Amino acid sequence: MSERAVPFHCPYCGDDNLWPHEPGPGDRAESRSGHGEWECRSCLRAFKLSMIGQLTRPPTGGGAS
Repeated sequence: MSERAVPFHCPYCGDDNLWPHEPGPGDRAESRSGHGEWECRSCLRAFKLSMIGQLTRPPTGGGAS
C-alpha cells in the first residue's frame, strides 16, 4: 500500500482539481501535519483523509437453512 492515496474527486463539489495541501502560517495548529490533506482549487476547500481502520469480513452464509 502506498504512503499517500490520491483522492479522485473533491467530497464537497465533485471536481477533480485537487492538490496536496501544504499548511501555511495562518492554518490551525492541529492541521499543520499535512499528512492526508488535500485542497480543491475549484471550490477553495481543504480537507483531510484518514483511514479509520480495517473492517472484519462478514461470515459467509453457506450452511444455515
